[in-house]
Amino acid sequence: MKILGIESSCDETAAAVIEGNGQGQIRVISNVISSQIDIHKQYGGIVPEVAAREHVLNILPVINQALSQAKIHHCFSPLTKGRCPKGRGVLDAIAVTVGPGLVTSLQVGVETAKSLAYTWNLPGVAVNHIEGHIYAGLANKFPVSDIQFPVIILTVSGGHTLLVLMRGWGKYETIGATRDDAAGEAFDKAAQALGLGFPGGPAIAQAAEKFDIRKSTFDISLPRPMIDSKDFDFSFSGLKTALIYAIKDDPNFKFQISNYSHEFQEAVVDVLVTKLVKATEAYNAKTVMLTGGVSANARLRQVLSETVKQELPDAKLLIPDLKYTTDNAAMIATAGYFHAFKKDFTPWQDLKAQPNLELG
Repeated sequence: MKILGIESSCDETAAAVIEGNGQGQIRVISNVISSQIDIHKQYGGIVPEVAAREHVLNILPVINQALSQAKIHHCFSPLTKGRCPKGRGVLDAIAVTVGPGLVTSLQVGVETAKSLAYTWNLPGVAVNHIEGHIYAGLANKFPVSDIQFPVIILTVSGGHTLLVLMRGWGKYETIGATRDDAAGEAFDKAAQALGLGFPGGPAIAQAAEKFDIRKSTFDISLPRPMIDSKDFDFSFSGLKTALIYAIKDDPNFKFQISNYSHEFQEAVVDVLVTKLVKATEAYNAKTVMLTGGVSANARLRQVLSETVKQELPDAKLLIPDLKYTTDNAAMIATAGYFHAFKKDFTPWQDLKAQPNLELG
């Protein structure tokens, strides 16, 4: 079964084709992303109107490139009567992100998917963006039948910080969420305060790499909000505020950028890993997943890997390849495959953007 995935929830225009063999093996055939990072850098953040206009310009070229790389021809029109050139594959469904996200960005992908589904007479699959991130760790990996439930998933991005319990495929329960800023959003605001630019996560990580404790002459300590709370919720607004006040009271903070970046990153990582471990123990989870854009953070991946090995030796840790951490369509197509396998389709007429869509 081949699935075309379309993703346009924020500022990445993406299309991908995946193939599932019915035995739980997901193979990514093509994965094309058109990033808008350089455009939004000048604004210091995502501008919805600008993002939507760029999606309109990029969506069809990106889809065409993904289909071309997958050697799939536009042979679904009634005019061709379904006949494809020899050696060309065919699609079985079109999966598209319907939410959550920026409504104007989502609409571009959804309306494109609707048009293609109607023209090519293909079933549609409505995919939750967060669900897509959950499945990002399964692309090009071992057979998914190897995964043991329950699974605890930590999804960390610019817009979301969630702990999700998955008791079976498609069975989700959100057990923890941020009460204010998402971790990625906190990284962006911290980087802005430190004058490091946008996006904040990579900028903070790069600055933190320059920190050398042996050469440090100034001790910086930032709080770890809610790290000892009895629930699995998060809060990063206070951490961001603590950083802003710390540099405000430090006339020489520009000489300590790497120190501040290192401590801020350590604080975020400490909270994320601690909460994930607690949730895994509480629900006796057999599998642990890290997903979302912030999962690309090298320090987070390192600390989580070491901690799971030491404290959760019986749990299997899944972290997506770096190319599947940020918003991409391979994850949407993969999630779509699981829906399509269960015949969970959405008629093209019923596909619609849902910017506040919740998981489960």
